[in-house]
Amino acid sequence: MHLDIELKKRVDYINKVLIDNLPEDGGFYSLIIEPVKYSVSAGGKRLRPMLVSEAFKLLNGDESHRKVLEQFMTAIEYIHTYSLVHDDLPAMDNDALRRGLPTTHVKYGEDIGILTGDALLNYAYEILFNVSYSVSKLNKEYALNVLKAGKELSRAAGLYGMISGQTLDVVKTGQSITSDELDFIFDLKTGALIRAALKIGAILAGCSDDELLKIEKAGKLIGLAFQIRDDMLDEIGKEDVIGKPVHSDADNMKTTYVSLYGLEKAQEDVENYSSEAIDILKSLGNNDFLTELITYLTVRNK
Repeated sequence: MHLDIELKKRVDYINKVLIDNLPEDGGFYSLIIEPVKYSVSAGGKRLRPMLVSEAFKLLNGDESHRKVLEQFMTAIEYIHTYSLVHDDLPAMDNDALRRGLPTTHVKYGEDIGILTGDALLNYAYEILFNVSYSVSKLNKEYALNVLKAGKELSRAAGLYGMISGQTLDVVKTGQSITSDELDFIFDLKTGALIRAALKIGAILAGCSDDELLKIEKAGKLIGLAFQIRDDMLDEIGKEDVIGKPVHSDADNMKTTYVSLYGLEKAQEDVENYSSEAIDILKSLGNNDFLTELITYLTVRNK
């Protein structure tokens, strides 16, 4: 398998899904729809919707439900994009570049940056409610899976998920933090949506409770590895490659995995967490692309 070719195919497919689900321009709505489209269309790894789709394949999901799956892929990426738009704001990380382009607030102003994030989050939930309503009229049995997947995404994105991780991260900026605090931030700020992506794909595939527990554990490990690698790239990456400023964590006086444990242990833990996640996923089924994707995440340079 040529990972770069397969990866591009999936990213192209996901980008089309995301663009197809964007709101239509019209009248004064365009004032917010334009920056929403800018933020979504700026590119990215599309990891979360990709994990939704690959977990669905791993658990042999029925492809007749692909349109439902695509709505969840869209919603989770819109939520992720909103979180990035808000992360970049002056009151948060105050970043001027994202994916090699001016951040939303730099291009449109801080006020529109805030509203763009709000719009993306709320539109994601509108998509979820629409698909839940549609499925409930056609397939009441499968509608329970759709509702369960929606519940999973809302919790992962909310107070008991990403938001609490971000909050602790903000509160502890400029202060020393414990390993427990750093674990909490990693598990929720980045890990919650990654974990949810795998679980959503599995739920929509009709997985068992035991399979869901295994998927959740694998997702937790992948989320940790992903965030540790991000911390490493902030230390050793190149701005023109990763598409955003390097050393921003140090500039913002944030404790990272690297500053706490060092680069050598960081790389070792990335490899160990990823290897364990791969073993768990292989016990559930066969998806060579998913295995290679997780391996790639341990060595990516952006």
